[in-house]
Amino acid sequence: MGRLVSLLLFLCAATGLDGKSFDVTTTTPSPKVKENEGVDMTCSFTADFGADARIEWIFEDSKGSESYVMFDKKITEPYADRVSIYSTTNLRFSKVTSKDNGVYYCGVSSASSPTKKAKVVLTVLVPPSVPKCGIPQTVTTNTRATLTCHDPNGSPPPTYSWYKGTTLLPADPSTNVAFKNATYKLDTKTGMLVFPSVTKMDTGEYYCEVSNEAGPSQRCKSVKMEVRDINTGGIVAGVIFGFLLLGLLIFGLWFANKKGYLPLKTESNKQSSAAYRPPSLYGGGGGEEDDGDFKQKSSFVV
Repeated sequence: MGRLVSLLLFLCAATGLDGKSFDVTTTTPSPKVKENEGVDMTCSFTADFGADARIEWIFEDSKGSESYVMFDKKITEPYADRVSIYSTTNLRFSKVTSKDNGVYYCGVSSASSPTKKAKVVLTVLVPPSVPKCGIPQTVTTNTRATLTCHDPNGSPPPTYSWYKGTTLLPADPSTNVAFKNATYKLDTKTGMLVFPSVTKMDTGEYYCEVSNEAGPSQRCKSVKMEVRDINTGGIVAGVIFGFLLLGLLIFGLWFANKKGYLPLKTESNKQSSAAYRPPSLYGGGGGEEDDGDFKQKSSFVV
């Protein structure tokens, strides 16, 4: 019997059922608020932990990084100037910025109970700004062309649309009879418009438009993209011009050599191959004559 009681107590402690089973909830699971305005985040739990309760608020940004907003019943330094606590567990932002976009967790625990959490997803509403567009002005036929569009400020992340002239390009051209022969690919989340192999039919004025629920849509200035064939005439002319330059260079060297403006190779070789011969010890002419004189003088001495 004693062993059974011990086992039950262990299981209760391990599962948090030691008289402290509870739930953590929020009445503000997905608030949306304009930038620089205030918002409340609520958190409540069903157990009576008294002073033993541990309550934390944790923020997780879009990159998965976490940081404390409230720890040990106090607001942390980065939020101290614009966040306060009310009703023990709730947070009140006096104003929010686009950096506050993300997920907030209210965690409640005690010394004898595991942590349970409630999730709050905050969306800070920021209207779109004029997007930055990258549109090539000249493209060669049958090559890849990439058009880019980006709005760094809109929140929630905006949807991107592309226009050719006044015609809206469908995100999926295969679903529209008028674009059944189109080969472009459009990503409405990143704003990228790609032509894998452009043709002259793709020549035209292009611009991008961004939109979200926070405010009116914005668009960039239209730019004409012209698709041209490879300039074979220019390539041929360039090759001919190169051969003409090479011919002029060869003729110039030949003419200079004929007129004697260039040093002769044989003369330069003769000058470089001349050897230095030191004078005879006793003066006089060449080596054989000197040797004979020396012998003659030697026998005279004898």
